[in-house]
Amino acid sequence: MSTSNSNTQSANLLIEVFTEELPPKSLRRLGDAFSEGIFTHLKSANLTTDSSSVTSFATPRRLAVQINNVLSQAQDCPVREKLLPTSIAYDDNGKATPPLLKKLAALGHADIDLSTLEKSGEGKNEALYLNVVAKGAALEQTAQTALEQTLNKLPIAKMMHYQVQQKDGQLADVQFARPAHRIIALHGSTALNISALGIDASKQTEGHRFLAPGVLTINSADQYESDLQNKAKVIPSFNKRRAQIEAALLKAAGDDLVLMPDSLLDEVTALVEWPSIYECQFDQEFLEVPQECLILTMQTNQKYFALTDKQGKLRNRFLIVSNIETATPNAIISGNERVVRPRLSDARFFFQQDQKRPLASRVADLGKVVYHNQLGNQLDRTKRVQAIATGIAQKLKADEKLANRAAEIAKTDLLTDMVGEFPELQGIMGSYYASHDGENTEVAAACSEHYMPRFAGDALPKTQTGTILAIADKLETLVGIWGVGLAPTGDKDPYALRRHALGICRLLLEKNLSLSLPDLIELARVQFSQKDVQEKAKVADIYEFIIDRMRAYLRDQSVSGKPFTSAEIDAVLGQSPSQIHDLIERLTALREFNALPQAAQLAAANKRISNILKKTSTTIPATCSSKLLQIPAEIAVNKALEQITSTLNAAYEKRQFVELLKALVALSDPIDQFFADVMVMDPNPELRDNRLALLQQLHQKMNLVADLGKLA
Repeated sequence: MSTSNSNTQSANLLIEVFTEELPPKSLRRLGDAFSEGIFTHLKSANLTTDSSSVTSFATPRRLAVQINNVLSQAQDCPVREKLLPTSIAYDDNGKATPPLLKKLAALGHADIDLSTLEKSGEGKNEALYLNVVAKGAALEQTAQTALEQTLNKLPIAKMMHYQVQQKDGQLADVQFARPAHRIIALHGSTALNISALGIDASKQTEGHRFLAPGVLTINSADQYESDLQNKAKVIPSFNKRRAQIEAALLKAAGDDLVLMPDSLLDEVTALVEWPSIYECQFDQEFLEVPQECLILTMQTNQKYFALTDKQGKLRNRFLIVSNIETATPNAIISGNERVVRPRLSDARFFFQQDQKRPLASRVADLGKVVYHNQLGNQLDRTKRVQAIATGIAQKLKADEKLANRAAEIAKTDLLTDMVGEFPELQGIMGSYYASHDGENTEVAAACSEHYMPRFAGDALPKTQTGTILAIADKLETLVGIWGVGLAPTGDKDPYALRRHALGICRLLLEKNLSLSLPDLIELARVQFSQKDVQEKAKVADIYEFIIDRMRAYLRDQSVSGKPFTSAEIDAVLGQSPSQIHDLIERLTALREFNALPQAAQLAAANKRISNILKKTSTTIPATCSSKLLQIPAEIAVNKALEQITSTLNAAYEKRQFVELLKALVALSDPIDQFFADVMVMDPNPELRDNRLALLQQLHQKMNLVADLGKLA
């Protein structure tokens, strides 16, 4: 297909870099960055069209990109460039000055006819402009630059340095993720004369290392994917290969469930070019070990896919993804079964050894483990968490002894062999060992639950003791790390304080715990004996930090599928509520109030009252005196407020926020009349202060649920 310029041809472009096996954990990212980098360069050079699309390819031994409808030559385009003010460009005799000639030479137009230069503007603003037609970029030169710059900017964690022999026989130093062997660069069926990493581009690549070894010639960019699949046993598309693996695993699992976390699927996809699924087994006796241990060792060490029944109980069979397709996979299956056995044996040994010593006997050993050089060891931390957990239990009238015991042993599984081998099992193994030791069921559960929620959207503890310990543990971390001056800055949050703060928000809100957030922070703060920690861990600062996380959390919530607005969230958080357990109820009520005809009127009035009170420098009396009310409009407001106060108070006590807000409608017209007839800042100080007191009482009652002025 040709464009309006007969010399400009459009065809599909293919660029591939063939290498040794690339790092599997970063292959997907490398593939996306490679294709995006090439496309971005071509697009900026106007070599793509509106119909151009990008297809990314990434296998263990290649990064490639195919871009549709790429021009061989970009269209020429007019360029208008400002040169100099006319007063500088020409001398008094109208001749070109040296600065103008120098500028033109620098732009490559030293021989241009000066009469073709454009003058534009008037008086002092008159300037000289150059109008030329710039030659469109050529694909070959642009592709060369695009490939070089894209390879240099790939997100490669660690470079390999190696040498490549050049045409003249000399060795050149090269660095890349892995040694590269071939490069393909095709525009349609035309090979582009480009090079990178010491290699000249050609039409040749290589097939599957075992199933189709040797050179494969790609004659056209359009045939790349089909030729690799049909002739070379390679599925070049990462996404298609991943989807094929996922479908094959589900089919092989049959009636069982296959555990395939995204990270494992991505990594296995990055290890094979032609995936085949085989079923293996391990001895039934290993199922005596907690299944989390077996699953983790299979996934982490061997990249295997564990299977469970529909109730979630682990089966003694598992699936592997092999890079070898064969009708006789016995050697592959037996080899993998032989490899996994010692891993499972290690897990069983750790489990059996750990059970010989109760968790309670390990508490003293926590004193040998450094927590933070300014905050002491893990035993110091445990004692602080115990005190916080016990304090929370008191506030909730929960079992203090259970909270104290759970806090005492919760971190002891960090000293076990199993958690030493698999840190991801901390907490989980604590629950198993606590149950084995005969601990209370809630205490055993809390050993695992106190880490919840571990991430956004994670489940919350089911037990009350686990909930109390989860709050205490997160508070201790947040206050302590904040107190040593390591509060998050920008994107840096090495101690995951934002996650801990969000966890506290979710626990208080979703568990409906009517606990004062400032009081909780203070409870944690006083447990630190270090004075500098107490001084730096200011309650107000940490409160605001947690409320910011609450604000982010609320933005993801909704009523009837409609997310809460920023104004609604600011309204419920605007008065710095000490308790946050009922924020969703307040927001829901506020949404219903906002639909009332009088809502906007009341919000505007509330904002006006807020502004008046903020500007007042005098001390406002606590209550309004009805004897000092003179104007009918202020008397009417006071009377309307008195009539609904008992209703407001009763509704607030029962958390009937919708009823409370609807009751405020009775104030709408009296308030409007008040502002029309009454001068609040009366010259008489007594009248002025009394009116301010009335507004202050009005403001307090109107804002019991939320700061309505934020809605204006």
